[in-house]
Parts: sequence; C-alpha cells; structure tokens
Amino acid sequence: MMKKFLTALTLSAALLFSAPIAQAQVGITAVPFLQIEPDSRGAGMGNTGVALADNAAAIFWNPAGLAFQNQNQISITHANWLPAFNADLFYDYLVGTYYIDGIGMIGGHITFLNLGEQTRTDETGLELGRFNSYEITAGLSYGFRLSDNFALGTGLRFIYSSLASGDVGGQQINPGSSVGLDIAALYKSNPFTVANREATINAGLNLSNIGPGIQYTDNAQKDPLPTVLRAGWAYTMDLDSDGMNTLTFSNDISKIMARNQRLQDPEGDDTFEPMGVVEALFNSWGTLERFNGNEMVSLNLAQQLMLGFGLEYWYNDLFALRTGYYYENPENGNREFLTLGAGLRYNIFGVDFSYIYTLEEDHPLANTIRLSVLVNFR
Repeated sequence: MMKKFLTALTLSAALLFSAPIAQAQVGITAVPFLQIEPDSRGAGMGNTGVALADNAAAIFWNPAGLAFQNQNQISITHANWLPAFNADLFYDYLVGTYYIDGIGMIGGHITFLNLGEQTRTDETGLELGRFNSYEITAGLSYGFRLSDNFALGTGLRFIYSSLASGDVGGQQINPGSSVGLDIAALYKSNPFTVANREATINAGLNLSNIGPGIQYTDNAQKDPLPTVLRAGWAYTMDLDSDGMNTLTFSNDISKIMARNQRLQDPEGDDTFEPMGVVEALFNSWGTLERFNGNEMVSLNLAQQLMLGFGLEYWYNDLFALRTGYYYENPENGNREFLTLGAGLRYNIFGVDFSYIYTLEEDHPLANTIRLSVLVNFR
C-alpha cells in the first residue's frame, strides 16, 4: 500500500515536472495540479495570461481582469494529461462568469484531475480492491475597478485531494483538504498611437493559492500549497488602420513562494520542513536549497523564476494563431517547451486549441493537447 501511495504522490508531482525532479517536488508542495494553466488560449501563448485576463479564465490568471468584463461566459477545457505515461490521466476545467448590475462580474470554476485507478494491497502483496485517485477544486472570484484603468481582484477556492486510502505503516491515509486565496491587480492603459496604429499595454500581478497546507496522514507534517506569484505584461497593437489585424506580445514571470527550512535534529542530521505561509512569503526571495533526487543543490533567485513568452495574431476577432516559449531552470522543474495554438470565434461560440512541443526527448508533457470550448451570452 505504501508503494501505491507514493506512486500517486509522484504522479501528482509529475504533472508539472520531469520524472527525476518529480520525486524531489513531492516534499515541497502538495496539489501541484493547481498550477496547471487551464485554458487553451494562455497555454498556446507560452503559459502567459496574467496581463491579458479578458475572458472567464481570468479566474486562474488574474481575477482582477473580471472587473473589465461585462459579457457572461461559460467555458470548458479538456486535456488527456501526461500522454507519454499512458496512465489514463485527464484534466477538466469548467469556468463561468456572470455580470450583476451594481456589483460587477462574478466568476466560478471547478477543476478536476483524474490520476487513474490504483490497486490496494496488504503487506504481502495480496490485492484488497481498487480505488481511484483524483484531485478537485472549486471556487468563486470577483474583480472590482478602482478607476477606469486599474482593478483589484480576489478569489477563494476549496481544495480536495484523494490520492489513496487504507493504512500505511499503521497510519490511516485520509484525503487532504484546504482552502486557497488569490489576491490580484491589473492595469490596462488607454489606447495610444504607435506609427499611426492604435496600441494598448497591460500589466498584471497575481498571488494565488495562499492558504494552509495539506496532510494525508495523522502524524505527517503538512505540505504547503503551491502559492505562486505571477507578474507580467501584454502589448497589443493594430497592424492596419481599421483594426482588422492585431498582434499581442505577452510575458509572464512566476515564482513558487513555498519554502522549506533546514533544521538540525539532536543527532546532528539536517532535516527540512515547510515554512508557514506568511513566513514563506517574506523569506522565499533568497537562495533555495533543495534535494534534486541525487544531491543538494542551491538556486539563486533568478534560477527560481519560471518564464513564459507569448505571441497572438487575430484576424477581425474571428480567427487567431498563437505561439509561445516556456522555460524553467533544470533544477527547478526542468520544463522547457514551445507552444502552438489557434482559436475560432463565430457568433456566441468559440473554440481554442493548444499543443506542447517539448525540447527534451521523452518529456512527460510532450504532445499535450488542450481543447477549450466557450459560449458567450447576455
């Protein structure tokens, strides 16, 4: 049973990281599925969106973006996750927004990750049955304007993680649960002219998943949530005088704000345990020491950053082409890939598609495809 529990934990961590790093990531944060970029538009633009946030997926990227929206929308995204594993994993994201006069735009979402079916065994290897491992979160978000150009936003989600059941070493394994809070801001400039063409620039900031850690056994320490600080900008310009063709450049810089601290037990051995939520927010800017699966490594601040760059072309708000590039340091996740995407809009309907092309052979994220369908309504 211990083997199956560790397998579920490793699969959960491997959602974001390559196999050698996944083993090290298990002890740093729980529920890494909260970091999965849910919509195909942002995923097709190199995992960028904190400064765009102009559709229902603003709930993930930047809830302050809801304040600049007035059209109700429902969208669903589906992806067969980590297809290289062939492990029957899939990811679904349902999101909706609704505008209320005098209050503004309110958004809600449900995210579900299926981690497959596992076999329960006893210490001798005798099969005792089967169970499903999964993780789910649901929440509400709200954005409000402080001026015509600046807005704040927030969100609150409930998180439930069921990775295994039964006993491990005499300890009962239980589903883990927690709550996460988002705090966000978005600035959108007025249109200005560049080379006789209209342009705008946005800047966004989102601190997501602030909350207590999760534990799965009674005596285990809590693993922190993947609290992420994301900042970025987006520049949009018309390519012609009538605005039929537009181009957007985007860039997101993000960092996990969870942090382990080194402790020394009475026997003189070094141990690590997670910092508290508030403590980590203030103490995660220096050098990070971590075990990469083979040895202890030290990462400076620049090496801890995750970088995304995106490009999007629209023709007459009907058809879009997208591409992007995403990079993490090899000792801090080891994700590096190109993204491709496309979008169609017709009347109240829309479809977005994204594809990941990894630069490393046999990477778990290779050939990941996301498909999003959306409906706008009044």
